[in-house]
Amino acid sequence: MKETDYKVTLSLIVNGETRNVRVLPQRLLSDVLREDLGLTGTHVGCEHGVCGACTVLVDGAPARSCLTFAVQMEGHEITTVESVARDGELSPLQQALHEEHGLQCGFCTPGIVMTFEAYLKENPTPSTTEIRDVLSGNLCRCTGYQNIVAAILKAAATLREKGVE
Repeated sequence: MKETDYKVTLSLIVNGETRNVRVLPQRLLSDVLREDLGLTGTHVGCEHGVCGACTVLVDGAPARSCLTFAVQMEGHEITTVESVARDGELSPLQQALHEEHGLQCGFCTPGIVMTFEAYLKENPTPSTTEIRDVLSGNLCRCTGYQNIVAAILKAAATLREKGVE
């Protein structure tokens, strides 16, 4: 048998769009997103689920795409960083990260954005301690996290002002 004989066809809902892909059953979601669907905003760092760079939302909850088999995602809504900005306008969190200089090289940024896009919907009034606790699942090698925390606090305030929850 050839490798292609083992492939399965998946129907994935990614960023609100149904995408069909034919993959080996052991293919990771991160690889399918990046290589098969061309959504390279999802970064792969450690490949052990520790760094958080590969974080996407599955049914609105953060998930490590480097630990998730794509075949597990059939019937689930997958949201990647590519869908966060709308009509060329950054989300309040992305805008705050920009304004507060909460990113440097940007490698960790997509995972942080996805983590906190979900978290701020759950907790629109986070404390600095709560933010740091959630942020501990996203490693950044460029910063001391101060500006990231400041950006998340600013984004939370902006979302509350706009009445977005």
